[in-house]
Amino acid sequence: MMSTTPDKDRFYWVVVADESNAIVYSRDSKSGPMREMYSLANDAARMKNSELISDSGGRRFDSQGGARHTMANERVDVKKHAAQLFAKQIAGRMAKNVHEGRCRGLALVAAPRFLGVLRDSLSIATNLQPYVTVDKAVVGKDTATIEKLLIDA
Repeated sequence: MMSTTPDKDRFYWVVVADESNAIVYSRDSKSGPMREMYSLANDAARMKNSELISDSGGRRFDSQGGARHTMANERVDVKKHAAQLFAKQIAGRMAKNVHEGRCRGLALVAAPRFLGVLRDSLSIATNLQPYVTVDKAVVGKDTATIEKLLIDA
């Protein structure tokens, strides 16, 4: 399908993220200057596990027999789950740009522990593979530092 969005309104997007923050930049070309478009925050990533979990695991019955036992050991890692939800939120915003025809390409710069989660969420939401990925934690750094990382990648 051919995009009806004029080239002047189509950008290369650069997502710089970690588990708690994401900054999305746009650029006119793969090597052009970056402009900050918006940022997202994941407040859950800054919270302690005890603040995210409201109570203990609960109880359940066995499928056969009448035994009951706790589900305390079956709890999911809440920090990992919060990171996955944040990655899906970022992917949803990028999917909107792709759907509207405003995306020429996508670059990812993310903390190593978050890069895989983000890449998976983006490929599901956008069906788009990044033209470059950089596994560095640089959220909050100046754009010159990020642009140099993208050139060197």
